Amino acid sequence: MNYSIRICEEKDIDKLLDLCRQHAEFEKSAYLPDNKKEKLLEAIFSEEKLLNCLVVKVQGEVIGYTTYTFDFSTWDAQRFIYLDCLYIEENYRSFGIGNVLMDKIQEIGKEHNCINMQWQTPEFNERAIKFYKRIGGIGKEKVRFTLPLN
Repeated sequence: MNYSIRICEEKDIDKLLDLCRQHAEFEKSAYLPDNKKEKLLEAIFSEEKLLNCLVVKVQGEVIGYTTYTFDFSTWDAQRFIYLDCLYIEENYRSFGIGNVLMDKIQEIGKEHNCINMQWQTPEFNERAIKFYKRIGGIGKEKVRFTLPLN
């Protein structure tokens, strides 16, 4: 399958929002579209960039994305790259695109002197867990909590 991966551009934002909705649905999570477009535009494209985004295109259509941030580990006393999201539309899975995206994020992490790459996936996403283990990911048993602040 022929595809390309590039940095997200402002013209991709509507498709990115749709992919985010699909991703949330896939992970059995709530997705409220309230002001997401404006917030993502600011997070990805402002001078004080908070989020980095790559998109995958097939025949001119965006069919997947990955987002990542840089953070600091207290325990390691070093910077790490955090893979926030990776989603590919169902019809385009199993073509090796996920492997290439993971490789790209690793390369970016190395370029920025990160000690490691971290990410998470729901326990029920067995396909992703098998994929992550196959590429050398090491799972850590933890329970993730969220505390709303507004």
